[in-house]
Amino acid sequence: MDEKWLVGVDLGGTTIKMAFINHYGEIIHKWEIDTDISEQGRNIPTDIAKSIDKTIIELGRDKSQLVGIGIGAPGPVNFANGSIEVAVNLGWEKFPIKDILEVEASVPVVVDNDANIAAIGEMWKGAGDGAKDLLCVTLGTGVGGGVIANGEIVHGVNGAAGEIGHITSVPEGGAPCNCGKTGCLETIASATGVVRLAMEELSNTTTTSSLRDDYTQSGQLTAKMVFDAARESDELAVKIVDKLAFHLGLALANAANALNPEKIVLGGGVSKAGDVLLNPVRSYFDRFAFPRVSQGVELTIATLGNDAGVIGGAWLVKTKIASV
Repeated sequence: MDEKWLVGVDLGGTTIKMAFINHYGEIIHKWEIDTDISEQGRNIPTDIAKSIDKTIIELGRDKSQLVGIGIGAPGPVNFANGSIEVAVNLGWEKFPIKDILEVEASVPVVVDNDANIAAIGEMWKGAGDGAKDLLCVTLGTGVGGGVIANGEIVHGVNGAAGEIGHITSVPEGGAPCNCGKTGCLETIASATGVVRLAMEELSNTTTTSSLRDDYTQSGQLTAKMVFDAARESDELAVKIVDKLAFHLGLALANAANALNPEKIVLGGGVSKAGDVLLNPVRSYFDRFAFPRVSQGVELTIATLGNDAGVIGGAWLVKTKIASV
């Protein structure tokens, strides 16, 4: 008899990552499709269901093998009905993703925020290494976060817990954030934030830098360029990374002082900078964290990459559906 499979779905603004995963968290098969945001994203649930049906047939398996779907979506979740309160990039507002996807796919569905399922994935099979008190921060185009306490995701009173990216990092005169505030951590610690800091430094200084040469030649900068230059001890790049590390280290310390986690896991594209980012962040973290908190926590880089979300989605099925 075929083993039962869990379906993990990580819904992003550009692509939808999907995987069939066994009860041990091992990926059997993974794939992705484009995210169709036309017509206010109303085709997304059908696209997911059709893709799952097509893939299970291609693998020569029966749909009865699927236990359920665990999906992570951007935006706060209404856990009473499984709808997404608002997802600007998808065109969703109070979108009943759970109800629609259950009808289209004919299997049970459980929904959570995309940053939350990434945190769950890292806890279960990644850098969290089974830690039950964990803070996961994704540094990508924006900055997301997931808080796990005693093995459970912290959702808060209306699903907005873990918004690490919107901790106010610059109280006065900070850059505007997409959330409507100014000075959010996201305006500094995201990939776009790093580039913004770099452009400010290039405009406000005359320091010789390979970044200046890169920008002159290509007309653009990326976060990777900044970290690569910092790795080569470029003065301007080191200054930019230090500024980023200061704000990120301070925000993480403040969050950790409240949560006292065992692990802080940094994921997302920016985290690929590795030690050139992690070392100064850890230094500032130790400066600002309560000593007892600092002694108890390990800062580390995420290990699952793009698989974190689908593995976290599978965990939702394993714990919320399969156990029922």
